[in-house]
Amino acid sequence: MINKDQVLETTVQVADQKNAQNIVALDMQGISIIADYFVICHGSSVKQVQAIANEIKKEAQKAEMTVKRMEGYEDGKWVLLDLGDVVFHIFHEDDREYYHLEKLWGEANEISLDHVLT
Repeated sequence: MINKDQVLETTVQVADQKNAQNIVALDMQGISIIADYFVICHGSSVKQVQAIANEIKKEAQKAEMTVKRMEGYEDGKWVLLDLGDVVFHIFHEDDREYYHLEKLWGEANEISLDHVLT
């Protein structure tokens, strides 16, 4: 059984390989009942946002991770990918600046991804 830290690391690596920009992971434990980790990143086009979401979903399923749902894919402006303990928010660059989830969840600690990102 894959644990939440492995889900986080694997999906962040996949997003990075698809050139997701400014990947940030927030520790939501004790802050939100929705998930233990939120990951936020963006792409520069609708197609790139969709490609990042597709690849994360595909690789997660290959690794037998639970993919509960994916929302917002058709518009490609803000795709939410629910992996249970990890929720991925993949934004179009302009929408990320508008919604600024990092500020909304400002009390959450940022998790270092230095060991995961290339």
